[in-house]
Amino acid sequence: MIFLLCLAELLAMAVWFSASAVVSSLSDAWNLAEAGRAWLTMSVQLGFVAGTLAASLLNLPDRIPAHRLFAVSALLGAMATAALPALVTGLALALILRFLTGVFMAGVYPVGMKIMATWTKDDRGFGIGLLVGALTVGSALPHFLRSFGPVSDWKLVLSISAGLAAVSSLVAGFLIKEGPCKSPSPRLNWRYAGRIWRERATALVNIGYLGHMWELYAMWTWVPAFLAASYATTGVGAKTAALASFAVIAAGGLGSVVAGKLADRLGRPAVTIAALITSGVCSLTVGFLFGGSPAALTAVCLVWGFAVVADSAQFSAGLSEICRPEYTGTALAIQTSLGFLLTMVTIRLIPALVNRVGWRYAFAFLAIGPAVGAWAMARLRRLPGLR
Repeated sequence: MIFLLCLAELLAMAVWFSASAVVSSLSDAWNLAEAGRAWLTMSVQLGFVAGTLAASLLNLPDRIPAHRLFAVSALLGAMATAALPALVTGLALALILRFLTGVFMAGVYPVGMKIMATWTKDDRGFGIGLLVGALTVGSALPHFLRSFGPVSDWKLVLSISAGLAAVSSLVAGFLIKEGPCKSPSPRLNWRYAGRIWRERATALVNIGYLGHMWELYAMWTWVPAFLAASYATTGVGAKTAALASFAVIAAGGLGSVVAGKLADRLGRPAVTIAALITSGVCSLTVGFLFGGSPAALTAVCLVWGFAVVADSAQFSAGLSEICRPEYTGTALAIQTSLGFLLTMVTIRLIPALVNRVGWRYAFAFLAIGPAVGAWAMARLRRLPGLR
């Protein structure tokens, strides 16, 4: 069941970065400016925020059978993505469809974590780490598809990504169910979405998560452009850059699994602090390798990709362990909603910083998030009963 859940998550998440992976081709086809390119990703983030906020206020992940919510959401996300190459000829309609894709993914990511929590207990960090690892590889898939097809064929990349999400819907709808740790469905309690900020432990976990999210999606969004620009200065082609981008993002899948295994043994605060410090150092230093050796640059980016998402599952696992169990889905939905809202700031600011200070210093701005996140998790570690 855990394998099937991870498979469904991996396939569904292929639609998330499907447009971002081919942004250079879309820029040529639709004559996009800097803001338009950024909004292709930001619109998905905004849709996800809207979807998770509505789901958390209505307690949908806890009141609707989770596997059915997952299946329907994945299918609708596939349809919204398939409509892009079939119907869209400009940015305006594309942004609406990308926004809807984000709304539908709100029924996939946090709901998938909720289902995983029903199948795990003592090894929950590892279980959710597997799920986030699958999500990470799924998010990287469009870059992989682009590296093996015509670089300019954006319609093919989007169509295949939509097809993968449709398969995910079938897996979730017919093969997945919730596990023995499932809590009874609660009554509607829209106030619980705010309660998690009034309890110190849950608030600190969420602050750590926000610090992590400050860095993560800006890195995932703009590292492919960073690698392509750096490789171009040394004569390396766009397909190689796309394959390297896939490897860098997908490395986080391994990071999530390793961190999950360690966190179940050593404690979530210790592991998240180590991951935050590592990714923060990478964001401060990677720009100095721009235009230099492609091998050295790729190596540092692989370490960054490994660390930048390694802690993600542990914030979710930690929250699921200390929140009210009957509202686990609600707590995870509000956590991800606020985190993805924050990502819109850094996704938009990175290209502006590139214009002002260049790739050499732009990513250093992201280190603020890991610093705040590490502070929050250090405070959490001092609370009684937490390690």
